[in-house]
Amino acid sequence: MTDRLRRDALPEQVAAPVNPERVGIVHLGIGAFHRAHQAVYTERAMAATGDLTWGILGVTQRSATVRDQLRPQGGVYGVLTAGAGASPSGYVVGDDLRLDLVGAVTDVAYPAEETERVLATLAAPTTHVVTLTITEKGYARLPGGGLDVDRVRPDLDALAGTRGASGSAAATPASSAIGLLVRGLAARHLAGDAPITVLTCDNMVDNGRVLERLVREAVDAALPGPGGHDLRAYLDSRVTFPCSMVDRIVPATTSGQRDAVERALGVRDEGLVVGEPFTQWVIEDRFAGPRPAWEAVGVTLTSDVAPYEQAKLRLLNGTHSLIAYAGALAGHASIAEAMADPRIAGHARTYLFEDALPTVTPPDGTDLGAYGEEILRRFANPHTGHTTLQVAMDGSQKIPFRWGGVLTDCLEAGRVPEGLAFGLASWAEFVRRRTLAAGGQGQDVPGGSCDGVDDPRAEELAALVGGSDMAIVAADATEVVRRLIALPGLLPATSDELVETVLEAAAA
Repeated sequence: MTDRLRRDALPEQVAAPVNPERVGIVHLGIGAFHRAHQAVYTERAMAATGDLTWGILGVTQRSATVRDQLRPQGGVYGVLTAGAGASPSGYVVGDDLRLDLVGAVTDVAYPAEETERVLATLAAPTTHVVTLTITEKGYARLPGGGLDVDRVRPDLDALAGTRGASGSAAATPASSAIGLLVRGLAARHLAGDAPITVLTCDNMVDNGRVLERLVREAVDAALPGPGGHDLRAYLDSRVTFPCSMVDRIVPATTSGQRDAVERALGVRDEGLVVGEPFTQWVIEDRFAGPRPAWEAVGVTLTSDVAPYEQAKLRLLNGTHSLIAYAGALAGHASIAEAMADPRIAGHARTYLFEDALPTVTPPDGTDLGAYGEEILRRFANPHTGHTTLQVAMDGSQKIPFRWGGVLTDCLEAGRVPEGLAFGLASWAEFVRRRTLAAGGQGQDVPGGSCDGVDDPRAEELAALVGGSDMAIVAADATEVVRRLIALPGLLPATSDELVETVLEAAAA
């Protein structure tokens, strides 16, 4: 049996990672993206400054998989940079593939079994920052944007029973990221009122403000009236929720990539993640206390993240979704394959340069035309292997942020965004085909598994596709598209002309 990658037995040919002295950051949602992005910046900041107090306790959400990957390795894992311009400092693994080891993550906790440990770490005075990458659907929001209290009720009941103190209710396993965060803030308040920064890194407009509002709604629901006064005062005076923007394409790691690294190093890295050469992080400079020296390793600290966030969401993420839905329908397994299809590339350009770009305020010093071309080059990088089905997940949660602002601005300017309309048609047809296939009423998109749409609102979408009358509705694809794009909370604005343009694109 091949040995696992470990700090005490590192291969000679790859540089050793940092060895943190203690935990300074708790990260909720430690998937591949965090390990290839924020953890890398934190690793580099510790290496650059010698300040080793910024170890990360990662917290999983849905399963213990990441814990079981990283705990036997002492938290150490590799980041495989795929494509031209790969990290020059890394160890060469293959053509255009370089490996860097990361040691910033000290351990991973699984809340279903280790909630008390996570709460204690959140309350510790040596913890100064909480970061999150829980995806849009992890924020437990209703279609209108408010907190879905029912989804976080077990955590709110635990908070109401303990006010964050130790005891039987404090040991109640966390059932949601938002609930765990609020319970952790309450525990920190009771443990000594130490300040803390809560930094969301998910793709949402004004993401820090969104998270702060949800946290406050959770406190109000758990501790209404005077009962929550002290905790609200703590949030007012000692906790900040900066906005941020993150960017790096991080596809799912394949067994072939793990095998390639194993052949090169002689040890198995079950925690391996893959990323493109490009990476960016912009943070609102609004911290409640100490933080890593991220600015020393390329992070942009600014008083206003909004222009960066808007450019990324509308130009990069919006184009990414269009390519994913259209690519999946056309039978392309990866984003790069879809970009090689001139039909899809043409629609992507229409959306990016004609629909979205005129609605974006450029960040200081940014050439949006050049930024747009760089986006398309990144999507065409065949080394990343980002799949169309991976990007197509959770459309009902992503579309409002990625396309909503573009749509509103275009309609207010008196024009129908044709590229965006094509994207909506592609999403609706993607949902229709996958839903019908899951019900045995049609053929799935190429490469699909006939298991329906991967979306937190899948049941609502299935009802719109036809429900019990699925076979009848399946014959009228136009009606299905009309129903889907009218999904409550999906689009902030619409018009008869837009609907007709979407229907024409769906028919084509």
